[in-house]
Formats: sequence, C-alpha cells, structure tokens
Amino acid sequence: MSFPNPDRFQELLSRFPRQKVLVVGDLMLDRYLWGDTVRISPEAPVPVIEAREETHRLGGAANVAHNIRALGATPILVGVVGDDPFARDLRGLLAERGIDDGDLVVDRRRRTTAKTRVLARHQQVVRIDREDTGEIDGEVLEIARDRVRAALETATACIVSDYGKGVITRALLDDLLAMARERNLPVSVDPKETHFFAYRGVATLTPNAAEAGAAFGRRLKDEATLLMAGRYLREELESRSVLITRGEHGMTLFQADGPTLHFSALAREVFDVTGAGDTVISTIGVALGAGAELSEAAALSNYAAGIVVREVGTAVITPDGLRQAFTQAGGTGEPRVLEMP
Repeated sequence: MSFPNPDRFQELLSRFPRQKVLVVGDLMLDRYLWGDTVRISPEAPVPVIEAREETHRLGGAANVAHNIRALGATPILVGVVGDDPFARDLRGLLAERGIDDGDLVVDRRRRTTAKTRVLARHQQVVRIDREDTGEIDGEVLEIARDRVRAALETATACIVSDYGKGVITRALLDDLLAMARERNLPVSVDPKETHFFAYRGVATLTPNAAEAGAAFGRRLKDEATLLMAGRYLREELESRSVLITRGEHGMTLFQADGPTLHFSALAREVFDVTGAGDTVISTIGVALGAGAELSEAAALSNYAAGIVVREVGTAVITPDGLRQAFTQAGGTGEPRVLEMP
C-alpha cells in the first residue's frame, strides 16, 4: 500500500487549487550558459566553453512560488529585488508563469541576486554569484512587513524560504510568526543557520543534513547521530516537526505528536539536486494548507523530490507528476518507523 492511501492522496490533490500560500524570502535569478568544452585556454589552464544557449529560471523563494503555482495553488510572493536588468528578467519569468509580482519590494541600493552557472555537456564548470546579503532595514523592511500582514489575511499557509541573503530578518520573522499564530496558519520553513533557532513553534522545518548537523553541533554521520539531532532540534524549537532531507538517503520526519518516520529516496537516477529543497518545502506548504497530516505532507514532498532531481537545473512538480510518482512508487513510498536511542 502506498502512503497515503490512494483515496486520501486524490482528496488532498483535489484541494490544492483552493490554497493561497504566502512565500516570504530571498528571490534569485538562476542563469545557465550551456555549451561545449572546445580546448584549454592559452591564457590560463582553464577550459574554453563555446556557449550555445543561455536560459533563465526562477531561484530561491521565486522557485518556491513557481512550484506552488505548478501544483495548482496560488502563491503570494513577498521578497526584495533591486532596480536592475536582473530584476526585470525575474519579473518577466514570474509573469510567464502566472505569478503576481505586485508584492515585491524594490531596494535601489541592492543588487538582485543572480547565480550564473556555466555548463559544458550538462556538467557544471563554474558558478558566478552576484548578490548583496546585508539585512534589509528602514523603509524596505517596513514595506515588506506591511505586505506580509496584508497577505496573511487571505493565505491558507505560509512558507519562509531563507537563503541567508538578508530578506529574512529577526524583526520581519517575529512579526510573521506572531501573525500566523493568531490566524492558526501552518508555517513551513526552509532554514539557514543564521536564524535557525528563531523559528520556534512552526509546523515544520526542512533543513538538509549539513544544516541540521551545523545547528546540532555535530556531523550527522550515522543513524544514531541523526536521531539525536532530529530529536534535539525539534524539542529545542518547540516545533510540530523537523524534516531532515538527506539526498540519496531519503528524508526523516521528527514529530511532536507521532513516531519518527523515514522516507526512502525514490529517484533511481539523480542528475541535479538544484532546487530540490524548494520543491520539498513547496509541496509541504501546499499540502498542510490543504489539511494534510505532517506525515502525509512529508510523503508527498518525497514523491515530488524523486521527480525533480532527475532533471538538470531547477525544476518544478505538477499534480500529474505527483500522480505519476505515486503510481510508480507502488508500495515503496511507505515510511519506516525509526526507534529513538
């Protein structure tokens, strides 16, 4: 039997179009230069790439919004961009995907975060980052707070996409969490170490193994360490759950009111994990808004992750893709209960 059962799976997916999910966080433009290695440069011992194509994709919180839209729900995106060509490219991509950019805040002192990846025959050669990571303040912060307050009036769930680029500040975060609690909205967080222990009382956090290990103070080298770290983080944060994603080793859910569950990775081939965390948090956020239990939301996110890691670059999941992954998994999507030491 797959988990959740087929009837419950279809019931949850049927509720996705009614969800409005507030996404707050760091926006990024992912740029890809595709080409072939033709020779070694005579100027330095580096390959010369003959560029054939340039493509742009949404990254960070913008990719979270894209995933939410692809799942059939409505994202409300609050983030900060500069007044530059990359901001215009990012807005153009949002418009193409039917995502409203009306809640983006412009900071003319700030560069829009852009990551340029150079790939030769689908292998990444180098990545060039262009960004400002100081925390937003002053008028920009106040505008962002006002837009978060307004968005929470109609949202059914909230996602914080923290890439440590300065949009998520303690002041903004404290307001957001207080308002979400007042409205009893589930808050899901993709955290960075900077604010890790500020995310108290949320529905779930989705750190990867490296982030969880850094917060715990020990590398997660085996299952025993994983269990100790997950239990400590969930209790310290007083959250309903912590979901530690572990790449090819799957993901493990630590719950306040339920057993610790391990979901095995479903992808047989992994081409690129770029954006997989965005897909996980997006699926969880929409699922919780739709009334899923934490274990059900984690299972759906595992099916989604199994699809997107098979593609190169940031990718998104659709309801049809989720149905396909669910069907193909057969009974392999059933979680395993892990006993605490």
